[in-house]
Amino acid sequence: AKEHVKKCDKCQRHGDMHLAPPQELKSLSSPWPFAWWGMDLLGPFPKGLHQNKYLIVAVDYFTKWVEAEPLSEITAFRILRFFKRDVLCRFGIPQAVVTDNETQFTNKDFQAFLAALGTKQHFTSVEHPQTNGQAEAANRVILRGLRRRLDQNKKKWVQELDNVLWA
Repeated sequence: AKEHVKKCDKCQRHGDMHLAPPQELKSLSSPWPFAWWGMDLLGPFPKGLHQNKYLIVAVDYFTKWVEAEPLSEITAFRILRFFKRDVLCRFGIPQAVVTDNETQFTNKDFQAFLAALGTKQHFTSVEHPQTNGQAEAANRVILRGLRRRLDQNKKKWVQELDNVLWA
């Protein structure tokens, strides 16, 4: 049966086989407040105020503090600007940043900036996006809060974001 599954085209494309071998789970923990940040992108949302349709989210692993900003487009420049303004200038140089492998986070300018700061960048794997569990949890809270507040007018998500973050 094992050999059949290995050779079967449909089994390979639609099967529930995991390509990566199981590994021991490792917990990512921050040694002090604002030392480790998880970052992620949400969207697209319905176009809101100023044509914003995406959301960049950063969460501190120690305190669970969330910073978020609406974006009209996802570019490495906007990600870097958000990081400088909302993380670096407010909380200091972090020890590490955890992101997924989206092109904005793997961009050479973003990586060079982090390296110049001495900040390590850790990537989540495609098989285990839950590695960035803090950011994923923050995303769920933000999405749930927006759904509760918006009812029929989904385009007002930008105006409601601060209320959701404050809640």
